[in-house]
Amino acid sequence: MTSRQNKTLRDRLTGAACLVTGGAQGIGWAVARLLAEHGATVHVCDISRSDIEAVRSTASPGSLHFEQVDVTDRHALEAWISASHSHHGRVDVLVNNAAYSRWVDDADMSDDDIERTMRTSFDAMVHATRAVIPLMLAGGGGQIITMGSLAGSVYVRGPAAAYAAAKAAAEAYSQILRLELACTPVDVTLVRPGAVAGTNFFRHVSSRRMSRLSDLFPAATPEQVARSIAESLVRPRPVVNVPAYVPYVAAFHALAPEKLRRLVELSGESRRDYSMARDRRIGRRELR
Repeated sequence: MTSRQNKTLRDRLTGAACLVTGGAQGIGWAVARLLAEHGATVHVCDISRSDIEAVRSTASPGSLHFEQVDVTDRHALEAWISASHSHHGRVDVLVNNAAYSRWVDDADMSDDDIERTMRTSFDAMVHATRAVIPLMLAGGGGQIITMGSLAGSVYVRGPAAAYAAAKAAAEAYSQILRLELACTPVDVTLVRPGAVAGTNFFRHVSSRRMSRLSDLFPAATPEQVARSIAESLVRPRPVVNVPAYVPYVAAFHALAPEKLRRLVELSGESRRDYSMARDRRIGRRELR
């Protein structure tokens, strides 16, 4: 970002009240930290007490507030949103980041895992979104940012079927909701990342679930995704793709899905360790 854009971001966020679900590690924590660094008061919820305690010790006092919440518990989620709103009298930004998945073949997933995937990645997003819309409208506007995935629009072997379905549902919901709110002061943005390295996700998921073809492209980092979200706060847009190759892969799939699937199958398993954030050379623009 240029210095002028940085100033605009600080102007956008100074005094703003922001909510981030699943915000105590990975992308969520990178986003929460960036928002707080630019003047926002950020309310973070996460299911993991240990993750919350780990980041709380590094957080600047006053700008970040943490709460342990299971977003699949609708009443607990809505109570957290209500309490955060009461603290400020407004909600300016909601980042729907919480997700869950076991990346295994469908036959190896339990019914509970499939339901939890959908309840965390889709149901909770819907409940949080519907809870904040009237608050944003009453406060004069706001922005809802939902984490999608390339897996939600490109269907190849690797991602769990339930995970891809949840992300596809989140993408469709966000796209239609944006049209419905077009004449209001509430913006809706879908973030569509490709592979993101350096999060807890691939500490629980084998990198071999990824295609060797994916190794040819740079993986995003949580910080890069956070910077892309920051840009969408300065200039709202319907979809944020990160890294830049994501829309080209989606277009290839739309035009020749069987060819892409064949390429993925022929390339074999990934050799990269996606639990490590190695591609920090990408998008190293600093925000101040």
